[in-house]
Amino acid sequence: MNHPILAFPTPPPPSPLQMDNPKPHLCNRFLRDLSRNKDPSNALYVFDEMLRRGIGVDRFSFPLVLKAAGRVKAGNEGMMVHGLVVKMGFADDPFVQTGLVGMYASCGEIDGARMVFDRMSQRDIVTWNIMIDGYCQSRLFDDVLLLLEDMKRCNIEADEKLFSTILSACGRVANLEFGKAIHKMIDDNNVKIDYRMQSTLVTMYAGCGSMDLAQDMFDKLNPKNVVASTAMVSGYSKRGQVESARAIFDQMAKKDLICWSAMISGYAESDAPQEAIRLFGKMQDSGIYPDHVTMLSVISAGANVGALDQARWIHKFVKTNRFGEVLPINNALIKMYAKCGSLEDARDVFVHMRRKNVITWTTMISALAMHGDAVNALKIFQQMKSENVEPNGVTFVGVLYACSHAGLVEEGQKLFASMVDEYGITPKHQHYGCMVDLYGRANLLGEALQLIESMPFAPNVVIWGSLMSACKIHGEFELGEFAAKQLLKLDPDHDGAHVLLSNIYAKEKQWHNVGEVRQLMKHKGISKERGTSRIELNNEVHEFLTADKYHEQSDEIYAKLNEVVTDVKLIGYTPITTNVLTNLDEEEKKEAVLWHSEKLALCYGLLSGKTGTRIHIIKNLRICEDCHTFMKLVSDVYKTDIVVRDRTRFHHYKNGVCSCNDYW
Repeated sequence: MNHPILAFPTPPPPSPLQMDNPKPHLCNRFLRDLSRNKDPSNALYVFDEMLRRGIGVDRFSFPLVLKAAGRVKAGNEGMMVHGLVVKMGFADDPFVQTGLVGMYASCGEIDGARMVFDRMSQRDIVTWNIMIDGYCQSRLFDDVLLLLEDMKRCNIEADEKLFSTILSACGRVANLEFGKAIHKMIDDNNVKIDYRMQSTLVTMYAGCGSMDLAQDMFDKLNPKNVVASTAMVSGYSKRGQVESARAIFDQMAKKDLICWSAMISGYAESDAPQEAIRLFGKMQDSGIYPDHVTMLSVISAGANVGALDQARWIHKFVKTNRFGEVLPINNALIKMYAKCGSLEDARDVFVHMRRKNVITWTTMISALAMHGDAVNALKIFQQMKSENVEPNGVTFVGVLYACSHAGLVEEGQKLFASMVDEYGITPKHQHYGCMVDLYGRANLLGEALQLIESMPFAPNVVIWGSLMSACKIHGEFELGEFAAKQLLKLDPDHDGAHVLLSNIYAKEKQWHNVGEVRQLMKHKGISKERGTSRIELNNEVHEFLTADKYHEQSDEIYAKLNEVVTDVKLIGYTPITTNVLTNLDEEEKKEAVLWHSEKLALCYGLLSGKTGTRIHIIKNLRICEDCHTFMKLVSDVYKTDIVVRDRTRFHHYKNGVCSCNDYW
């Protein structure tokens, strides 16, 4: 037998195989220990050696080696063992048959498992459990119901373990409807809901995102165990309710790695990535060592914070603790550095990776696209193809995005065509969205609308939003109004659509229509997202709102702003107020643009002695035309590199020029 999955060239000592003529029961005991071990593939090796050396293999050997094959998903080896079972006359042994059902089910070969199951003359509750668990793993819940009916006809009662198996599977795949049906079946059959079953129900409901039902079961659980508590933390976190998750987390007397990771992940994916990194520090203080799943959440948090010094600290931790060879972690590091504004560090990780997959190449392409470096994004794409790595749909989103932000219309059209003709990839909403954005930015609004009308499916919010934004930028009032209304049909409460529609009316000085839109927004409780900007200094992140007066150095910041405005006016700066779409007089409009959050963050950076180095700012909205011009001039006057990450891309300002070439 050939076992390419095996990790060791020789069986780990001590081994009965080192003895002369070892007894079969000693070899079987060794097989049992290996099948339960951390690396059960060694059991396959030992079994192979037993066959090669003619050591007796009996009916007790097969369930052990089949269990090992199932645990390591060695379906090919499992089928070879099945052939040997038939050859040696053990095909009717119920224990061997149960082992075969389990092996096929674990390897995802559910039809093979059912074939063996149907041929069994004797089936105990263990076998039914294994078969039903196999269907659950394959998400074939209709087959589970049919099998439960078959059990009734065979006068076999489903026990607590079987129901727990099904409920756990429902939680894993978030099948709430089926989970509720099984809960009702438990009640109807008067199955005792003991402590273990309560815990399983908590886990199932939390996994399905039904936190009210999960909380109800959790309140009845006494004492609270780690598994159920972790399920609650994870469930609340996934729904964005991190405060509820943290309340349960803090009440836990004992916390394992899975629980810490769930809470860190909750913060990383919410609006509190900085808290994820702080919690990671507390986890280390508690003596819990992270695994690669935890590290992926920490890296994601570092990317969302956007602080380069913090990103470098995370990378150092990765290298020091030997996570540097884990492919998904390296891919995540590229993305983190790109989102923290350092293409140099992202490239360094990419270049030094020993192994790369399609995700690696795609992440690097997307990083370059995000920074407006379309030329190098396309070079990496060509290099990827030359190394015979086939691009996928996500890769094409990256290269099309790069083209749209650089105005490469012809190149984008060729790539879109090659995606379909050369690689057989069916375009999805994201690809059409990139093309609409490409045409829209290039003021080819007719082509954009024509493409939307030719799509094989209905346009979504993103596509109408792209067209609407392009119309606003290029002053196409009628088409912009049409796009906005189409968007609002899909999402009547879309805040951006209402705001942009209001802005379109304001630009045309249709103040009556502006009033109607804003009154509707007020009635529906829809508010415009406030502009915020963050800057990291001395390992501390400072956040500013538009017209912010809350910072402890607020007076000094505004004094610095006045000084900077005076300096840049000397080389021609005049506040651009055309995008202030409110009914204010000109002086009020100038004041409004001068108090934008990114200008306050910039002046705080200059105030803190960052002149001559690099100031990195993260903004939650698209940077406006005035701030864009302001940043260019400041970079020239103060000889300071400025990096601004806005909602869609990066802007690198140096010596009075922006990397986007004023095309954004």
